[in-house]
Amino acid sequence: MPTNSQVRVRFAPSPTGDLHVGNIRTALFDWAYARHTGGKLIFRIEDTDTERVTDQYIQAAIETLKWLGLNWDEGPEVGGDLGPYLQSQRLDIYAEWAQKFINQGDAYYCYCSSEELEARRQEQMKNNKAPGYDGKCRDLSDEQVSSYKSQGRKAVVRMRMPKGETTFVDLIRGEVKFEHQFVPDFVLARADGSPLYTLAVAVDDILMKITHVLRGEDLLSSTPRQIRVYQAMGVDPKDYPLFAHLPFVMGQDNAKLSKRNGEVSIAWYREQGFLPEAICNYLALLGWSPGDDKENITLQELVALFTIERVNSSPARFDMKKLEAINGDKIRALDIDKFLELSIPFLKKSQVVSGTPEEIKVVKSALPIIQERIVKLSEIPKMLNFLFMKNFSVDPEELPKLLDDSAQKVLSTALAKVENLTDWTHQKIEEVLRIALIEELGLKPRIAFSAIRIAVTGSHISPPLFESLELLGKERSISRIKAVISK
Repeated sequence: MPTNSQVRVRFAPSPTGDLHVGNIRTALFDWAYARHTGGKLIFRIEDTDTERVTDQYIQAAIETLKWLGLNWDEGPEVGGDLGPYLQSQRLDIYAEWAQKFINQGDAYYCYCSSEELEARRQEQMKNNKAPGYDGKCRDLSDEQVSSYKSQGRKAVVRMRMPKGETTFVDLIRGEVKFEHQFVPDFVLARADGSPLYTLAVAVDDILMKITHVLRGEDLLSSTPRQIRVYQAMGVDPKDYPLFAHLPFVMGQDNAKLSKRNGEVSIAWYREQGFLPEAICNYLALLGWSPGDDKENITLQELVALFTIERVNSSPARFDMKKLEAINGDKIRALDIDKFLELSIPFLKKSQVVSGTPEEIKVVKSALPIIQERIVKLSEIPKMLNFLFMKNFSVDPEELPKLLDDSAQKVLSTALAKVENLTDWTHQKIEEVLRIALIEELGLKPRIAFSAIRIAVTGSHISPPLFESLELLGKERSISRIKAVISK
């Protein structure tokens, strides 16, 4: 571990869109490790790709971390002594280091055009050689440089990779070795002076005193390049950050999780009514285990239990059904006031309610009967819509189920039994309907109650029938049953 005694980890996204599952899993592990060790989480925005990274996406990333409860110690909106924390505000720093590397002989100007590079790459592949920069501009004479400049060529800054190999210990994978013959000289800065990832990330990690880099496995191959930058900066090897490359998250098709096989942004999960604590709980289990087959964990428990040693090197598989199950558990654990607070925005967005005190009172009465039956908050409007419909109608796809003789007999019998009820409680409603339809008519419950459910709620998917009838009230319940019979 670097000589700095306090753990400092960083979450450094390049938000070219809303943050996705992989981004957040990394942020969660960074946060948990920092909190477990009493260290600090640095939130850094890698926004040098000005064409793709926008202020809107940066703000969305900040808001997403806040919503998930993943607070940071240094970064946007918090500040810190080692900022700025947006790379676009650090361009002079990168330019200064690039020039220093050139002056030291660790880097050089490369005048090769993209067309020339591609032609040589094709030739390498044709000859069964590993494609990569061939060092053409490594040792240009003054005359060659003058010639290139006279042609109007612009030069990139390229790092000189020495012969040999880079070996480091990955905290998840153990010793990793890269032969430099497969790590060709790489570009540090573009011809316009703007830095590439490998320069900016390495310089920032050193200047911000990062001790541990937890990141995705896809960045493993960039590690020898970053270590080369550390060397050129004159950093003592004992002060290099320690690396831990997290396992891939795979889709159900065993391919790396992507938009193609179902990955969507965290914003989508939020819109669907997944709770932040459920998302964090589930993502924590993708590549890490608390032990003892424990699956329902809080952020506080994650902090107490999280260690890098428990991170698995094998790929993790994303399972939407499991996430939904965990989300359902978290919803059932909500107290009624919190459940109400979370539900109202979904009901308003679906225009089921406008938010009047009377409506909210009804919603609060109805929530306990659906809390056991939903896995996402977005299911609430469909479940409770029947209570607020001013012009009630049965779902057209359900209507044929009510028009045959058996359904009509059920409805007529039920109507006769409940019409004279004075005690309109779900217990009494259930009692008289079970006697009339199950004991007297000999029907099975599913057959006996399905027609009534559709008649009063408009769908075969609804909260428990008898509680629904009680909430709907006697007058509206009877009116809806009569309307269906009259058809």
